[in-house]
Amino acid sequence: MTNHPLRQIDAVVLCGGLGTRLAQTVKDRPKPMAEIEGRPFLDLIIDYLHASGICRFILCSGYKSEFIEHYYKNEEGSEKSYIFSVEGTPLGTAGAVKNAEAHIKSDPFLVLNGDSFCNVPLNAFYDSFVEKNAVLAAALTQIDDAGDYGSISLNADQEITSFDEKSAQSAGRVNAGIYLFSKDALKSIEPNKKLSLEYDIFPKFAKKGMYGFSVEEPLYDIGTPERLEAAKKYFSEK
Repeated sequence: MTNHPLRQIDAVVLCGGLGTRLAQTVKDRPKPMAEIEGRPFLDLIIDYLHASGICRFILCSGYKSEFIEHYYKNEEGSEKSYIFSVEGTPLGTAGAVKNAEAHIKSDPFLVLNGDSFCNVPLNAFYDSFVEKNAVLAAALTQIDDAGDYGSISLNADQEITSFDEKSAQSAGRVNAGIYLFSKDALKSIEPNKKLSLEYDIFPKFAKKGMYGFSVEEPLYDIGTPERLEAAKKYFSEK
């Protein structure tokens, strides 16, 4: 197991989405628990994090949260530790992170979407965050159709200068759903309020200490039946 500083980092995984577009395919469980290769998609994300040394996972759940709590058990002797942060009402991506604040020990800490995967080299991402003395950082990747995601602009120093909301379909650099947060950035999120990282919080940090970390890896999300099938194909070939 690596001794990189990432080993001390908490990973906050956002698992609270309703998954309405996936409801006909995944009916009885939260979206991140959709099965791929006989295992929940969330398992694959946790394996990816653990391979970089991360051992402490804060799972932010809401819809059918008991499904996640029943699956992830803290076992004696295991390196992996699971903490559950449950939302009584949907709080959005930013609200979920704020709701987990009392559980977060590390500074910085990692935040990930529980319904998407991009094979970002996390050690290099962390090193870049520290080197730039960033307040926030987002892993970014290039996709052919950025219309459904919204594209992001950077300056020469890789500082994020603008967030363009979902617009006309075109190629662009998009948010890969993996972030590093300083505790200072967490202060900017109002508690007990439904808020989006992408729309309510990140734009405030454009040109104010939020950096991008660009990779060329494909982005897979499981938000629709078609995208779930594409993710299944990717993981079956790994």
